[in-house]
Amino acid sequence: MGKGRLRIAVLSVHGCPMVQLGGKYRGGMNLYIRELYRELGLAGVEVDIYSRRHDPTDPEVVSLGDGARVIHITAGEEREVPREAILAGLPNFVRGVLDYSCAQGLEYDLIHSHYWLSGLAGLELQARWGVPHVASFHTLGLLKNDSFRGARESQDRIRAEAQVMAGADQVLTLAAIDREYMARLYGVSPAKIAVIPAGVDTVLFQPLDKRKARHALGLDDQKVILFVGRIEPLKGIDILLRALPILEERTRLHVLIAGADSYADDELHAEGGSEQGRLEALALELGIQKSIHFLGAVEHERLPVYYNAADVCVIPSFYESFGMVAVEAMACGTPVVASRVGGLQVTVRDGVTGYLIPWQCPEPFAERLEVLLDNEALAQGLGAAGRAAMERYTWPLVAQDVLALYDRALAGPRARAMSSTPMSPA
Repeated sequence: MGKGRLRIAVLSVHGCPMVQLGGKYRGGMNLYIRELYRELGLAGVEVDIYSRRHDPTDPEVVSLGDGARVIHITAGEEREVPREAILAGLPNFVRGVLDYSCAQGLEYDLIHSHYWLSGLAGLELQARWGVPHVASFHTLGLLKNDSFRGARESQDRIRAEAQVMAGADQVLTLAAIDREYMARLYGVSPAKIAVIPAGVDTVLFQPLDKRKARHALGLDDQKVILFVGRIEPLKGIDILLRALPILEERTRLHVLIAGADSYADDELHAEGGSEQGRLEALALELGIQKSIHFLGAVEHERLPVYYNAADVCVIPSFYESFGMVAVEAMACGTPVVASRVGGLQVTVRDGVTGYLIPWQCPEPFAERLEVLLDNEALAQGLGAAGRAAMERYTWPLVAQDVLALYDRALAGPRARAMSSTPMSPA
């Protein structure tokens, strides 16, 4: 075990926290890792985040601030590759982590893995080093397959998730409903599962002058509906598009879709074209193409302008483990209309900070959108309640809870058994 300050090895094989958000494998998990460990670094924890080098220009080590850094490990092709290729390259990734830590004389007190691919690497390093292992998954294969007919999560993934849950010392999830599913579907003891929600930067994401925000985007005197997220079938964007013709005719309604097409360069979808192309064809078929604006990936630091310009933020997903977009929108004082799925059932309080829709069909979404677009006072009230609710989702509070979880893992049987045993370098 390391001496002095707590030192942790974070594994995020396929999700580098340094990439621009909004595309495939570049979503809420990347943001979560970046913000959580930046905060833990400020709290005095030594954090090394190991991620696969996905670009040959990536430097080996990138600082995240005081005490936290990202270490890029070469494991296969230095580009974005399918998860199957990442899985095949996991032995090389593990070897790279071992070689780097040994060369630098690093010893870790704890491993925290993120996603099932990292969890498999975590099991190997946990066995080598004899230190506690905390595993986070962010999404679950069985739930994705159950929630969306188009999901195609493999049995390899589902078996790996069960293996990691069984082998890790602690499992961390962002929503209580996932703890229930882990216990029922994967057979994990609920006592082993901690629930700690993700956070939001309430300084970056805060209410701004709506008129100025709209003017900055060239949207003066218009009603604005906002969607933020990857463009993929699981996000349910077609539900939003089909809801629009049901609304009363609005000549100055703008729907902003901020996010990159997850399937634009996906060889498995090449024959069918991009997902954005499919949605653009649907908008044309519905006669709403003039109201729909695909913005591509928007820089994270720029998103508060879009949230504040919007009358409502819509999240029509078939599955969300937490819903980072919801907490960002509410922190900006923007009401949310979201599917009643996953962690959204906790982050969005129905009728208080927004509305939850129990059915993935356009009519109820249209009904709630109509209510908010027609009642500015109601929208403002829900937005103010959302902002107030986000005060308990700040990253410093989340970091405190995660540190308490680490303390429990470090007091567990593995840590006690290995307290006098040096780490194995290889």
